[in-house]
Formats: sequence, structure tokens, C-alpha cells
Amino acid sequence: MKPSNVDAAHTVATVMTGDVAAVRRATPVKEIVALMSRRAVSGVPVLDGDRHVLGVVSEADLLPKESDHRTDPPRWWQRGLRSKVNARTAGQLMTAPAITVEDSCGLAAAARLLRRHAIRRLPVVDKRGRLVGIVSRRDLLTVFLRNDTEIAAEVNQRILTSGMLADRTEHPADVLDGVAILRGRLARKSMLPTAISLARDTDGVLNVISHLTYALDDGR
Repeated sequence: MKPSNVDAAHTVATVMTGDVAAVRRATPVKEIVALMSRRAVSGVPVLDGDRHVLGVVSEADLLPKESDHRTDPPRWWQRGLRSKVNARTAGQLMTAPAITVEDSCGLAAAARLLRRHAIRRLPVVDKRGRLVGIVSRRDLLTVFLRNDTEIAAEVNQRILTSGMLADRTEHPADVLDGVAILRGRLARKSMLPTAISLARDTDGVLNVISHLTYALDDGR
């Protein structure tokens, strides 16, 4: 996932864990299980020689192997996942491609990515796609520790500096219990989606209610 323009103090890099348990494509499954148990993690990224993330091995990938003793083939077997049972290495077992996030991505955007894909963690990569850390759901809970005043100040700063307001003396955002309420007049109608996105992508914003108007309808 590509980063949006966010304050460096509120990026994935500030909350991620840098000491990541990771494996290579040829790592045997038994070593993966031992590593996950030793480090108390529920999944590990699979890396190539340049630390690019090839995939992820999670507890869900390992579960089919535990089910192999059943007499009646389970549904996952019937759906073509037999290779999971026969896998001997990380490369054969992993789920690929991996869903990753850049270290400069905002916390709110990373949280939405976790929710969208129903996953517990995201490998964090730099601009070259190399693993630099991992971020979990728990790490991202810091998003919700910000108070409304702090959130509103950032939303206002982001919209004001964007140059979209017809009257730059306005402060277009109020925040109540994490909900950003936008008012004021933009220069053009086409700016509405961008202004709403700037508010929505601010860390701590749970929802956006827009009462924004515009000076020029440039969509005609």
C-alpha cells in the first residue's frame, strides 16, 4: 500500500516492531513452527535474499496440516488446498502475494487495510519493498488515544494548507468523539472528495460528516 501525505509523527514507522521473526522460502515447516512458538507470534513473513516479502506463513496456513488425520476430507481439501498438507517449506506453505504497508503510511490507513483484509498484522516495507518491521492491530490502537482537540487541529491544518478553501480564514473542522464535522466553502465542487479524504485519513478520525459547500460548480 502506498502512503498518503501524513505527519511523520503519525506513521506506521512510529509504532511498528522492528525486530521481526522472518523466514526464507526454503525454511522447513518444523523450523517455522518452532520459531513462531519461541517468539510467540501467529505468523511470519517469507523473504527473498534482498529482504523483499514474498508471502506470509500464518497459523491459518498451518492448520490444514493438523487436520490431515481426518477420515472424511474437509472442505478445504476439496477446494484444492491439498498442497498445504504436503508442504515441506515456507515457499510451499505461504500465502502469497503478501499484503504489505509502507513505513511512511498513516496509521488510520493501515488500520483500514487490516480491517478490509481481515488480517492481524502487516509486514512493513521501505520504499524499495524491503522488510523493515511488522505492525499489528494492537500497535494501531494508538490511533484512538488522540483527543478531539488534537485531531481537529490536524484536520484543519491539512485542509487549510491544501489551498482548497475559498476563505482561508475559516477553520472547517470540528471533532466530536472521533467524528469530524466539516463546514465551510471550498473553491470548487471537484475538491469535495479530496477534502473529505484529508479528514478521513487523519489518525483518530472514525467517521466524517460533511456540510461543505463550494463557490464554483466545475462539474458542469
